[in-house]
Amino acid sequence: MEEHFFQCPYCWETISMLLDSSQPEQEYIEDCEVCCNPIQISVKFEAQELESFRVEILE
Repeated sequence: MEEHFFQCPYCWETISMLLDSSQPEQEYIEDCEVCCNPIQISVKFEAQELESFRVEILE
């Protein structure tokens, strides 16, 4: 598990989450810990190193 910091696409606050590098590709929805809006998160690891991290607003 590694901690990753990013900006919420709704409120622009910096928030953090723990990422599990044991799964190479992940996609899930997580609520912002500040404004509680749902954020779609896409994560990709290669050799257990973070390759890409993307957040999107749910419409």
